[in-house]
Amino acid sequence: METRKRAFLKVIILGDSGVGKTSLMNQYVNRRFSNEYKATIGADFLTRDVTVDNKLVTLQIWDTAGQERFASLGVAFYRGADCCVLVYDVTAPNTMDSLDAWRNEFLEQADPLHHDEFPFVVIGNKTDIQAKSEKNSVTQSWCSGKGNVSYFETSAKNGSRVEEAFQTVAQKALEQDTELTKEAYPSPIQLPQDNNKSHEGCSC
Repeated sequence: METRKRAFLKVIILGDSGVGKTSLMNQYVNRRFSNEYKATIGADFLTRDVTVDNKLVTLQIWDTAGQERFASLGVAFYRGADCCVLVYDVTAPNTMDSLDAWRNEFLEQADPLHHDEFPFVVIGNKTDIQAKSEKNSVTQSWCSGKGNVSYFETSAKNGSRVEEAFQTVAQKALEQDTELTKEAYPSPIQLPQDNNKSHEGCSC
């Protein structure tokens, strides 16, 4: 039986406190939602196995605290990430205004190999409360200005577009992991063969 190599990918979820980061992760991994709000202390993670482009992928999704007092923990959790998800609350426009700060903090602390090419996905959460984000066009413009970042509006409560959003996250994380592997293990150097050298007998 043929076995396929499993890729292990690290995903970081960032955004202001209360935007639904934990709920999104739980909805995607466990297909559960709780109305009880409990702030994340530091960071937590869950894993889910998915198939992307016929490859087995294990996503390790890190849910980080949105409170400023945990900002110093960033370096330890961000390093080695293959994709970063930026989350805001469509019912709270000010949380969208924080996306720049979260993106810049991630790039500064994670320090990926190519800052301009590192994959981000933006999620506007809580569409079950507000069906259309007032900042939809502003968010789309922001995403376009950052290199056409993928953008989804979701509901962690009813699961709307959560699967689709994280499938894109997995795709981009896998692409990032593949590119890093290529750079870490460059193609072998082919040495030219000396066709004029005799291989018969001994010249001594």
